[in-house]
Amino acid sequence: MNINKIVIAGAGTMGYSMAQIFAQFHYQVMIYDFSDKAIENAKKRISENIDILIDEKEITSQQGQEIMSYLSYTTSKDCFKDCDLVVENIIENVDIKKSFYKDISQIVSENCILATNTSGISINELASSVNKPERFIGMHWFNPCHLILLIEIIKGDNTRDDIAQTIYQLSLDIHKKPVIVQKDVLGFAANRIQFAVLREALFLVEQGVISKEGIDDVMKYGLGFRYACLGPLEVADLGGLDTFYHISDYLMQDLCDSHEIPRSLKEHFDKEEYGVKAKKGFYDYQDGNDLEVVQQRDEKLLKVFEALYK
Repeated sequence: MNINKIVIAGAGTMGYSMAQIFAQFHYQVMIYDFSDKAIENAKKRISENIDILIDEKEITSQQGQEIMSYLSYTTSKDCFKDCDLVVENIIENVDIKKSFYKDISQIVSENCILATNTSGISINELASSVNKPERFIGMHWFNPCHLILLIEIIKGDNTRDDIAQTIYQLSLDIHKKPVIVQKDVLGFAANRIQFAVLREALFLVEQGVISKEGIDDVMKYGLGFRYACLGPLEVADLGGLDTFYHISDYLMQDLCDSHEIPRSLKEHFDKEEYGVKAKKGFYDYQDGNDLEVVQQRDEKLLKVFEALYK
């Protein structure tokens, strides 16, 4: 199954980032959004991303212009009529996503693959609104998509094997690291791990055990530094399973096991303090350093990529 024309549905952070990747590998990419403002922001952000890659000498100015030539933008649903693949990145709301799929699955061709970039909503739940659900699949990217290698591929109960293989090969073709998630569980694999970490991290901060800066340093200079090149099971093998067994015997019972949204996360949400995009979250970005924070993140990730995977 050949993939040539791709529609990225949703021009937000994840959408424009993955569109850039596909364009780098010479796929014809259309970025769709109902909002003109979102489209203009996507154009701006892609241009900024490309400038960073040029500054870091990852690509030349000519290559940057070539990437831009493979990108188009629209607010019209006509773009879905002749595409080979749709990757959806709209708001993380089950009902809104299902309404979107019910609509576009009547527009796309019968051979068009429909993929969702949901962070953890059930693939089977979303597939229930798709005409020909056997062509529906999860393709979960990670922010920033143009730098993070991992893509989780999640099959629903009805997803055809050849569809999964096509998306797997496509991921390899754009130099990503695809991982098959064998069962459709909420959060898939990566977000279940990420939110287990976040729950314990916020619990420790809320209990006054450590500061927010301290907990971030624990990850950046300790666990995260190690996990950049080793998985948790590899770490356990290297550390000794006997050691991890004995630590588990006393520590597991003391870890946070709350089923509620962490208190501090809810407080920020209720105040609409959504992080960098709102200029305030766990940290304050009011002084205009929001773009600087994003640029510094991308520069550091590029250095990690070059050191470990180039």
